[in-house]
Parts: sequence; C-alpha cells; structure tokens
Amino acid sequence: MTIRVLKTLIAIEEHGTFSAAADAVFLTHAAVSQQMKGLEEEWGVKIFDRTKRTPELTSTGRALVARAREVVVAYDGILPSVLGESGLQGVLALGAVSTTLTGLVPMAISKLKIDYPRLNVSVVPGLTTTLVQQVERGALDLAIVSKPPFIPQKLNWLDVAEEPMEVLASIQADSDDPIHLLRTRPFIRFSRSAVVGAMIEQWLQDHNISVRESMELENLETISSMVLFNLGVSIAPKPSVSIMPPPLKHLPLPGPAPIKRLLGVVHRSDTVKSRAINEVYEKIVEAVRQPDPVLPWLQQIAADTQTQQS
Repeated sequence: MTIRVLKTLIAIEEHGTFSAAADAVFLTHAAVSQQMKGLEEEWGVKIFDRTKRTPELTSTGRALVARAREVVVAYDGILPSVLGESGLQGVLALGAVSTTLTGLVPMAISKLKIDYPRLNVSVVPGLTTTLVQQVERGALDLAIVSKPPFIPQKLNWLDVAEEPMEVLASIQADSDDPIHLLRTRPFIRFSRSAVVGAMIEQWLQDHNISVRESMELENLETISSMVLFNLGVSIAPKPSVSIMPPPLKHLPLPGPAPIKRLLGVVHRSDTVKSRAINEVYEKIVEAVRQPDPVLPWLQQIAADTQTQQS
C-alpha cells in the first residue's frame, strides 16, 4: 500500500467511477482497477461491491476512505510542519468563483509568488455550492466564494470584501434609470445556480420587477461583453478588484438597503496547510485594499524594460 493508492481510492469515492477517478489521478482504468484489487487482497476485505454494473463502495470501503483521508492529510502535512513558515512549498488547490478570476485571484497569487516562489497554486473555477463541497471533501484546500446561506460545521469562513450589486448597461442605453432599464431591456441573468444569482432573483421578486429574460450566464466577463454590445442589461456584483473593465454604465440598485455579495474564503478547520492558507488569505485581502491594482504592475514592467535596455 502506498499514499498514491490511497489517493486513488479517495478519487473513486469523489468521482463515482473507476474511469473518472483514473482521469483525476492520471492513470488508466486498468491501473486503477489493479490497484484496488491489490488493496483488497492486501487488507483481506471487500472494498467494492462488483455485482453491480458500476462497482460501489461497501460499508467497509466507505469507512476505509474516511481513514485514508486522514492518512493522506497527515502525509501532506509532514514537510510543512518541519520547514516552518519560511519553507512553504508544494501545491495549494484554490477554488474561485468566476467574478474573481480576472482580477483578485491573479493579483493575489502574483503577490504570493514574490514571498514564496516554491509555493504553487492551482486554480479551479466553479460555483459557490460546488466549491464549498469540494473544500469539505478535501479536494480543494480553500476557495474564494460568495458567502452561502449555510456553512458546513467543519469549515471556517474568512471575510474578504462586500461587493454591492449594480445594474450593468451599455453606454448606448438611452436611460440611467436602473428600474426603467430592467423593465424595458432584455435581461441577461446571472446564473440562478450561483449564490449571487439567487440573491438577484430574490431582489427582483421583492421589488416586483418583471424582466424580459434573454440569457442566463455564469461568467461576469461574458455577461459584461454581452452588455457592452447592447444585447441587454444585467445585475451583477461590483468586483472588489477589477482589471481594466469594459466601458459600461454601472448603476446602483435603488433602495435604502441595497443588496451586497459577501465575498470570502472557506477552508477546512482541520487542514494541515493552515500556514499556507493564511498567507493566501493575507494576499487576497491586500489585493482588495490596494487602491489602484493595475498601476504598480505597469510601473514595474516599465522599470524592468528600462533596466534591460540600459
């Protein structure tokens, strides 16, 4: 038995089939099957019920997966526990909602790499609900998400920023009245599968606003492009970090208490990567607080170019 075999076992439980697990751990289906048969023979227990078309974990198998997770977590934490703060290295799996991928995430990772060049961050995009589930299962180390209505008990939540909702409209739009635009223009909806989309839908219902829905999209960049070309209007959170956004009308939602999206970081409370997660969180907050996210990087590029030419 090796750590790699235990990770394969965990992948089968997470992905549901040997084939999907094989893709996740970069093995062939035959290699995964052989590893599992070898594990059953070594331990002398029945891990999978193979009488069904798709092998399923037995009760013993599910219990072994739970213990395998503990072993893998402990193994992954051996080196960081010895090296300490100055020796952060390896790979950190970061989930992120789409609204953070073009500004906040790259800036935070760039800042992190300056202090910890041996710490690599892999980025997994997704919706809040899916990302939270992946963090809970241990498939992700942390995720930047919209605060969900319920946070699982084993997870910790860290606030990052409040992002007010706003109406996005083309500069060609003939009105600056957000309610008028929502009622008269085609509506490009933020996916209702997302926490933000559900918030927007509830706001529309509370204000008795009927919209002419034309599209339902998950990506803020895509929504902004559709609005830019005057294909409709939308409601979306105002990103806390925005890198050269398209020229649009940004109209605040009316009312004494406009809705806001609370952006934050979620991670497991029992993680062995707490030091690395804290460093990532600090860089995320630093990026949010930076008044002009683009200018320092442009200045650094210009300085580097001038040095190379001289």
